Amino acid sequence: MKIPPVKGTRDFYPEDMAVHNFIVDGWKKVSLRNGFEEYDGPIFEYLKMFQIKSGDEIVKQLFSLTDRGGRDLALRPEMTPTLARMVNQRISSLPRPIKWFSVPRLFRAERPQKGRLREFFQWNIDIIDEDSFLADADVIFTTVDYLRHVGLSADDIVVKLSSRKMLAAVLQKIGVPEQSLDSLYAVLDKKNKLPLETLRETLTGVLPNSQMASEVLAFMELKTIQDIERKYGRQEGFGELVELMKRLNTMGVGDYYRFDLGIVRGLAYYTGIVFEIYDKANELRAICGGGRYDNLLRDFGGPSISATGMGMGDCVLEILLREKGLLNVRLPERRLDFFIARVPNIIAFEDDAKSTPLDVADRLAEQLRRKDLRVDLSYKATPLGRQLKQASDRSAKKCVIIGEEFKDKKLTIKDMGTGKQELVDYDEFLSSLDSAKGV
Repeated sequence: MKIPPVKGTRDFYPEDMAVHNFIVDGWKKVSLRNGFEEYDGPIFEYLKMFQIKSGDEIVKQLFSLTDRGGRDLALRPEMTPTLARMVNQRISSLPRPIKWFSVPRLFRAERPQKGRLREFFQWNIDIIDEDSFLADADVIFTTVDYLRHVGLSADDIVVKLSSRKMLAAVLQKIGVPEQSLDSLYAVLDKKNKLPLETLRETLTGVLPNSQMASEVLAFMELKTIQDIERKYGRQEGFGELVELMKRLNTMGVGDYYRFDLGIVRGLAYYTGIVFEIYDKANELRAICGGGRYDNLLRDFGGPSISATGMGMGDCVLEILLREKGLLNVRLPERRLDFFIARVPNIIAFEDDAKSTPLDVADRLAEQLRRKDLRVDLSYKATPLGRQLKQASDRSAKKCVIIGEEFKDKKLTIKDMGTGKQELVDYDEFLSSLDSAKGV
């Protein structure tokens, strides 16, 4: 009986692992060069941690369990609660601002679909205890820096920016009660996914009257921050959004972003600048999203300090990179530098058993690997043609053949690309590798 993988999970065969490592290594490289430090936490936490942030409904959306001690636990569906808990534990001793990143494996008990699985990896970057819009700009820049790193240009992706602070100010000026804002955000977050009439009906259900629903809809159709200023004036949050855009221009990523009131981020804890990044054709889910969450640490029992961050899953990103053909040209080569073969039927080069072709191959492989070269060898003294095929199957650049010539300390080096062979001295071969930049 063949047992398939659990629905919504992935098997990472070597070729899949190469893609995964390419993505994750890039996340880490770009995080470090932008001044972030890596952290991680446990793969499961107390269930109540996620209920604090998202309410009791979250239980249906994650994998929860009760351990043998009767404790209610859950596999982590996101990293932010763990981050908040960890920072709160050492809040008085951590240097500020806190600039951390992580690449956790996350789990969500939801219906698998394109770009959304039950198990996935996510890049998280966060800046804590810096209330300036400069921190928001740093998060957005770092995100774009990675996307540029993997070959995505402003023709491929767009950063959609907005401000929950400004949105709240305008909505309250329209007359929306403060206690209705969180419910309204959840509806507005689906604005681009619902037919207009369905959206209108849903808004009417959470607002005092249909007239207010119509005004909210009209507000959400405004295209620029200048339109908002003309109709509603410079509301709270307007200025920092303008300054953020100026900063992004200065940082060289001005062609990547645009203002979009439809970016609401449905979760209640966002308090200021919010953003999401999409493919320019708008055919996929959001590549990532983030924003300012100034109250989250306080909600987890810590002090009320500012924070901003971003999360990017690997699923949508990989789909986009494949569609753009970027994985074909940017993945590191999965190749051996050398494959070591030995001519069969040679028992020993001398009476000393240490001089068998297998022992020579082992010693040579060890010396090459100490030079940080990728090396493999045949375990069996099969016909040479079969060993050369094995070298070809492993995409080896060169094959080192140990034959009769080794009695004179000579090796045959075969270039697997051109087929050219040359006889070289063993010691000179190793010395040439020390002085060469590459193989």
